[in-house]
Amino acid sequence: MTPSKVAWEPVIGLETHVQLGTNSKIFTSASTAFGDDPNTHIDPVVCGLPGTLPVLNEKVLEYAVKAAMALNLQIAEHSKFDRKQYFYPDLPKNYQISQFDEPIAEDGWIEVEVAEKGKDTYIKKIGIERLHMEEDAGKLVHAGSDRLAGSTHSLVDYNRAGVALAEIVSMPDLRTGREAAEYASEIRRIMRYLGVSDGNMQEGSLRCDVNISVRPGPNEPFGTKVEIKNMNSFSAIQKACEYEIQRQIKAYEAGEAVIQETRLWDEAKQLTKSMRSKEGSSDYRYFPDPDLGPIEVSKELRDIWHTELPELPAEKRHRYADQFGLSQYDARVLTDEFSMAHYFERVVGAGVDPKSASNWITGDVAAFVNLQKLTYSQLPLKAEQLAEMIQMIENGVISGKIAKEILPELLTKGGSPKLIVEKRGLGMISDPEILSSIVDELLATFPTEVEAFRGGKTKLQGFFVGQLMKKTSGKADPRLANQILSKKLKA
Repeated sequence: MTPSKVAWEPVIGLETHVQLGTNSKIFTSASTAFGDDPNTHIDPVVCGLPGTLPVLNEKVLEYAVKAAMALNLQIAEHSKFDRKQYFYPDLPKNYQISQFDEPIAEDGWIEVEVAEKGKDTYIKKIGIERLHMEEDAGKLVHAGSDRLAGSTHSLVDYNRAGVALAEIVSMPDLRTGREAAEYASEIRRIMRYLGVSDGNMQEGSLRCDVNISVRPGPNEPFGTKVEIKNMNSFSAIQKACEYEIQRQIKAYEAGEAVIQETRLWDEAKQLTKSMRSKEGSSDYRYFPDPDLGPIEVSKELRDIWHTELPELPAEKRHRYADQFGLSQYDARVLTDEFSMAHYFERVVGAGVDPKSASNWITGDVAAFVNLQKLTYSQLPLKAEQLAEMIQMIENGVISGKIAKEILPELLTKGGSPKLIVEKRGLGMISDPEILSSIVDELLATFPTEVEAFRGGKTKLQGFFVGQLMKKTSGKADPRLANQILSKKLKA
């Protein structure tokens, strides 16, 4: 088959639905707790019973505005809610309260760091078209046989109905599946830093729909757009994009049409499949919700909320590189979770070398945290205790080997590294006379190896270092021991 000469360019945009982490729903006091029995967090407003009126949750507005500020969006002085006609069993009112032509915020951007396999990491600025508030729908459970073959019955759970969402719509600035996955990951990272959402994709707290098309060159008009749903991980976002790009290119090159539709990502088969034709905005027949008044956010309130924003992930990454001299990779790993970055800064704040702190935290400490499914605030080893252990290494009190030996106890129980070392008698031997005497014993024990070393087999010095560490149970000061050993072997 002759390779295509057309320089196809993918065009990708994401619609990200972020569940705002309020205790009650967007227009009612019903609970947003996850995992309880079906239909236990509902009330007349959620069910759309006659005579009920929605009232906007003030915390939802605060979280939405803070999220918009963190995404560099312009906050609208005036916005409103609209009714989106949406007839489906999981929406009891038969319409969804959302925002259409006057959203709470528009025209923003975020910076995304992209690490493509086999390529240098690069930074890309992704435009964000808008952020708007809306209510979530309920959940349908199709029981019995396979849904496509025909279920025996369906159940509906309205616990999620009415939960507050912020929908974030990107500009079509993404060009690869990897960029799309990194963009979604950065959105979740920002929301977690703000504390406005836990971003848990397994529980549906963050969901992404991908709009994707291809065109025969960067200056050509956009192709027919296809929407992909049902992706519950960043890996799925990347794979779905990569599959759909190739599917559309093959269709065009075979002379087939790409139709505007909604497709699903099949994780098991690693492919997209058609779900339904795509609705347009006219199908939803939007009109202003008569039960909810206009939204006005004063400048004074915007200023207050802006001062409450934390340092965001991109800012931290730049600062860690500039202030601490960390690599791009280390800065990225440390800032992935706010609690990890906070823990690192407390360790460094105790006077520890940033690179040493980074190595321990991103290595042994992170492995333990991930294995035990802990947060850094739950970790028994407090930041000050880790700093104390690193300082003991830097001051020559213990070796890195001894630190590794006491670390499991510190990770599981916490405590003072200094006291543990004293209790176990693990202090490093740094007395030159003691080390010199031990080296003399070793040279007398292994005369053949000494002769071989002096005959040119200098790699045998590693053998003697190993024997020295074995004899001292790893307590010998490595730097001093090497100096003494080298001097005596060459004498």
